Amino acid sequence: MAVGIFDSGLGGLTVLDAVRARMPDVPFVYYADSGHAPYGVRDSEDIYQLTKSAVEYLWENGCDLVVLACNTASAAALRRMQEAGVPEGKRVLGVFVPLIEALTERQWGDNSPPREVAVSSVALFATPATVASRAFQRELAFRAVGVDVEAQACGGVVDAIEDGDMILAEALVSSHVDALKRKMPKPQAAILGCTHYPLMQEQFQAALGADVSVYSQASLVAESLADYITRRPDFMGSGKTHRYFTTGDPAHVSTRATQFMRREISFEKA
Repeated sequence: MAVGIFDSGLGGLTVLDAVRARMPDVPFVYYADSGHAPYGVRDSEDIYQLTKSAVEYLWENGCDLVVLACNTASAAALRRMQEAGVPEGKRVLGVFVPLIEALTERQWGDNSPPREVAVSSVALFATPATVASRAFQRELAFRAVGVDVEAQACGGVVDAIEDGDMILAEALVSSHVDALKRKMPKPQAAILGCTHYPLMQEQFQAALGADVSVYSQASLVAESLADYITRRPDFMGSGKTHRYFTTGDPAHVSTRATQFMRREISFEKA
């Protein structure tokens, strides 16, 4: 059918827009597990089972390649799914990889020993579940030494964005950045470890200061996926149209998505 893009809610639409702009001729199917969102407050087993079910739905509906456009799902489920074995002819990718590659300036397949990188202090803003998983720190440690990572669990931000309350979201961003700065006063770089957060990138940047390099995932994932499909065109899919599915109420999710992305988006029931 197409390339599958999965998220627990609407945050992955920021990734979808970036990859569609980068690859306008590739059809994509977006799956939002809105009926079980948000994932960020669930335990790892629950997240794994929900993610596995969503990915299998996309595989069964013609998406041989599925991108987990959700940091929480990537952190809690991706490695476990890959270790359990992916069916022949299927692939599942996460959004951590391009981010780690950009931060460490080395390709994912580079298995040389960890080395020093340009930054030594990194602020990580993510959901409580992503922070608890320590997946980012684990993957970074495989590739870099001497990097101090301070994580801030940003409770409430995803809910505020999904509800369309951007005033509350901005206030929460300021509060979480202040909390991070009390632990790490002068980070050199900041990771927006949730695909909802690019919508608040200006607010994060303003609160952190102009001298902090802010890494957002959408464009990084788009470039990485374009490279992957160029090397593996058999995973491009044979579909011709973009489609959107949700486990929630399609009318409600469509309205929220249209407000979220400022263009009309119509969801079907998964």
